[in-house]
Amino acid sequence: MTKEKTNHPDYFLIIIVAVLLILGLLVSAGISAVISQQQFGNTTHYLFHQLIYGLLLGGVLGFIVFKIPLSFIKKWSWIFILVSLILMSLIFIPGLKISSGGASRWINFGQFTFQPSELLKLAFIIYLSALLANKTLGGKRKKEWKLTLIPFLIILGIIIVLLYFQSDLSTLLVIAVVAFLIYFSSGTSIWHNILIFLIGLSIFSVFTIISSYRIKRIFVLLGLIRDPLGIGYQIEKAKIAIGSGGIFGLGLGASNQALYVPQPISDSIFTVIAEELGLAGSLVLIFFYLAFLWRGIKIARSADNKFSQLFAIGLTSWICLQAFINISAMTEILPITGIPLPFISYGGSHIAVELIGIGILLNISKSKKR
Repeated sequence: MTKEKTNHPDYFLIIIVAVLLILGLLVSAGISAVISQQQFGNTTHYLFHQLIYGLLLGGVLGFIVFKIPLSFIKKWSWIFILVSLILMSLIFIPGLKISSGGASRWINFGQFTFQPSELLKLAFIIYLSALLANKTLGGKRKKEWKLTLIPFLIILGIIIVLLYFQSDLSTLLVIAVVAFLIYFSSGTSIWHNILIFLIGLSIFSVFTIISSYRIKRIFVLLGLIRDPLGIGYQIEKAKIAIGSGGIFGLGLGASNQALYVPQPISDSIFTVIAEELGLAGSLVLIFFYLAFLWRGIKIARSADNKFSQLFAIGLTSWICLQAFINISAMTEILPITGIPLPFISYGGSHIAVELIGIGILLNISKSKKR
């Protein structure tokens, strides 16, 4: 197996991500103008924040990792996960943490805030890909459980504890599913994967049962209870917004429900897209995420080494899983969650980290096996 240097990244992937970013800016610009005026006295606060701390910062960092040798990223993967875990721990320090909606998930750095769980997603994908690339040989290495399963469970256990005390089960779900897909794809023993699946299912079942509001969200989804002014408020408003869009929508910037849907520029932005661009626009958006999945799988299959292959699988599944969860929650297929829509939702942290991940993925796409 030889390596073919293409010297250029995957242009299809660049176009897909660019379209999603532009759509996110166009939709959020109109919605955020009113909210910015109400909260800050100007119409551009949220837009400039997204441009500077999301697109600009993420674009610069993404370009840097695009140029860095993949061997360097793999070698220092343990530093990335260590730094992200330290940042996650800072949330528990009074004066640094920012609480919203009963949860503390942000760190205050004065002029800007940062959500370390977004960095944790990427760092864990890098670390796990490096770990399994180094320690597995088609699942046949002796004492594989000591080299793969135990380190995997230890790091994941630490992440579970940190996210549990931050009341961020949605992020934990994404990380756990992506981690399982990477672990399974690495060629580890089938009994490892069965054990991990059973442990994960048990943990999520317990976390759901002991939380009354999570149980209520499931009951709302199943139609067992209806609380349009309480726990069911967001999904009720989401259905009104989506239904108002019809086939072709009301037009870009013409949303009537944006002021009534909770978090219209972040978690609920898909409902605004559906209202403004209709069913047709929503299907086009879904098509671009499916196209992203296609390019990610193609890059993974063409990768010339195990680390690159596992990272491509991990990042692609992360982006597509979040898109699926967000859209499914807004269309009453899954319970309401706090997962942002990749490249679309407002939030500098997740946009910047996603673009860093794209930079690494494009780096991988420059080389392929012949």
